[in-house]
Amino acid sequence: MAVDLQYNCIMQRSKTPTTKNSDAELIPGNIILIGMMGAGKTTVGKLLANLVGKTFIDVDHEIQQRTGVGIPVIFEIEGEAGFRKRESEVLREVVQQQNIVLATGGGAILYPDNRTLLRQHGTVIYLCAPVSELRRRTHQDKNRPLLQTGNAHAKLAGLFTQRDPLYRETAHIIMDSGKQSARTFVQKLLQRLHQLNQESTGAELKNHPSVKQPK
Repeated sequence: MAVDLQYNCIMQRSKTPTTKNSDAELIPGNIILIGMMGAGKTTVGKLLANLVGKTFIDVDHEIQQRTGVGIPVIFEIEGEAGFRKRESEVLREVVQQQNIVLATGGGAILYPDNRTLLRQHGTVIYLCAPVSELRRRTHQDKNRPLLQTGNAHAKLAGLFTQRDPLYRETAHIIMDSGKQSARTFVQKLLQRLHQLNQESTGAELKNHPSVKQPK
């Protein structure tokens, strides 16, 4: 019997009021979504980009557009190493764009250079969900070559154990993307992004030489 690994997905809470569409300019720069397959990066990314007026880019989709074949075909012909090389090349290119919401592949953080690159070019959000929820969302998806095994649940659990520390190392914000609607999640994420932006602005003002500090 498969044992579900219940991981602690830390929910970042904020008291910032709900974001409105007119506040989009208050969330500057790129927003980069990382997390396991099935965490909701594409669904959340599209909705978020629409709400804040940014361009949505899905790295896996970009790879498929450039190669003309699906991810499973790339894995079959070039192996995972070949796919990761293509993924890294696409990442280096797309992060140079401005004002985007970027959904990365689940394994994009495996290479240290990629982790550094993502943090340097945007606010990185880790969408964290328990293995049971990830399995529920992916169990009928045949476009996940790493899960085409006899025990996909065990494979997911193993991947989570390997990748979770790397997601946490890379992320500026960690949020639970488990059992809640994408719209609810996005509203919470917008609140957290507002809070992070306010904290960053406050720190910059505090450290600016022209601003008098309290004695």
